[in-house]
Amino acid sequence: MPYFILWLVLFVVLIAFIASNIVIVPQARAYVIERLGTYQGTWETGLHFKIPLFERVARKVTLKEQVVDFPPQPVITKDNVTMQIDTVVYFQVTDSKLFTYGIESPMAAIENLTATTLRNIIGDLELDQTLTSRDIINTKMRAILDEATDAWGIKVNRVELKNIIPPAAIQESMEKQMKAERERRESILVAEGKKQSAILVAEGEKESTVLRAEASRLAKIKEAEGEAEALLTVQKALADSLEMLNKAQPTDQIIRLKALEAFTKASDGKATKIIIPSEIQGLAGLASGLTEVMKSADQK
Repeated sequence: MPYFILWLVLFVVLIAFIASNIVIVPQARAYVIERLGTYQGTWETGLHFKIPLFERVARKVTLKEQVVDFPPQPVITKDNVTMQIDTVVYFQVTDSKLFTYGIESPMAAIENLTATTLRNIIGDLELDQTLTSRDIINTKMRAILDEATDAWGIKVNRVELKNIIPPAAIQESMEKQMKAERERRESILVAEGKKQSAILVAEGEKESTVLRAEASRLAKIKEAEGEAEALLTVQKALADSLEMLNKAQPTDQIIRLKALEAFTKASDGKATKIIIPSEIQGLAGLASGLTEVMKSADQK
């Protein structure tokens, strides 16, 4: 019985020893292995067995893309304006061996390299360029950092300027400038609105005047057409009457009598001067004589 317990203990110890040397590397991770203090290899995802007492896991490296937000750094622009800028760096480990043995503290190295690179780039720009050239600054920083970190097994995918904080006096001046710009745009919009309103009113008056003139023109045309039609009707009636007279073949006495009737109408008291033809004068005398004779007969 004591031997059985001893063997059982030895078996459990052996199983535990073997299990402790079985290494399972999870997804998106890599283990750097050293044998007797020397780099042996890099284990990828899967099941691995470590030689007891001779091999050890020197470093566990994550292969995921990582994000590091560095605190604001003081930088000076070309026109001697000091501002605070904080950056965000997106990077990924591409070589676990270089990441382990290439540099002692990769994060501190990236932070310092980011700060010095940012100072160099901003030092060549003025304040206005710094505030409006984020994309250019990001691109330059990414290229410089990516080239410098190749020796550390790190790939810099992206660099972003998170915040650009100018001095308080500059911020106040910028706010005043923005307010003045907004007021200028507002004044332009108001003036533009008044201009459009005046144009619309003028166009309306113009169209109204044109319409009134057109209406007056059409009225005059209609009036002229009416007068012309009336004149044509009178002329036609006169022509018809002359034609009828010609067809009737009137005698001289009838013509003289008609002339006398026309003279009577002409002398209704409205005309100030009347010229009497000689033929009508004779007829008038004849008519006067006839009138006297008729009166004498009545007296008798």
